[in-house]
Amino acid sequence: MPELVHLQRGTVAELTLDNPPLNLVSAELTQQLRAALSELARDRGTRALIVTGAGERAFCAGSDIHEFADLAGRVAEGKLLLEKLVYRQLANLPMPTIAAIGANALGGGLELALCCDLRIAAASAQLGLPEVRLAVMPGSGGTQRITRIVGPARAKELILTGRLLDAARAEEIGLVNAVAPDGQALQVAREWAQEIAERGPLAVREAKRVIDVAFDRDLDAGLAEELDASERIFASDDMEEGAAAFFEKRPPEFHGE
Repeated sequence: MPELVHLQRGTVAELTLDNPPLNLVSAELTQQLRAALSELARDRGTRALIVTGAGERAFCAGSDIHEFADLAGRVAEGKLLLEKLVYRQLANLPMPTIAAIGANALGGGLELALCCDLRIAAASAQLGLPEVRLAVMPGSGGTQRITRIVGPARAKELILTGRLLDAARAEEIGLVNAVAPDGQALQVAREWAQEIAERGPLAVREAKRVIDVAFDRDLDAGLAEELDASERIFASDDMEEGAAAFFEKRPPEFHGE
């Protein structure tokens, strides 16, 4: 079986989809993605993760439509339950994640990018959830995650029409965080990831977690989570190192403790 997902470990890790030519989400790719994400979930040394696609044609152009014929009447058990589990794995990773969208991110490919904390798209990339053009709908979290990012009116516009957006428009509505020149989305993502990796890793992970809590809890519950997280961070060696480095005017050396 070919290796469809490559994981390069490190302080800044990179996870690359490699299912040419369009990096389609097949059942096998999903299984391999699950294994890679399980490794990352246990990795205390990784401070940021970049998710990208191999080649120049697509970050990921969505599901492998050749598999659709076998899914009639069993799409949940045959596809969507596993995809939801795996995409949730990505969304729930403790370290910040950045999607480097060097080319088109469509359908399930955009749903995957939506699981990342940040998205950087190449200028010529197109993004969208065009499933209704095939008489299906986003089923791996797209209806829920894009709504939380761009709001219900924009989400309905994109999903109900199946329209594609260019990167500039995607940035305007907040679907991506930045637009990079063609060929440089991965490099820009690496620069952002390195910047994050130089910050206090405990603080970064707790901040990510508490921001995510804001979607699911009322304000008072979210503020309580924020307070508890701050208590844990202020009891850490990293907090003391950060303060010492500030007063000594030197770069801090954080160890995630």
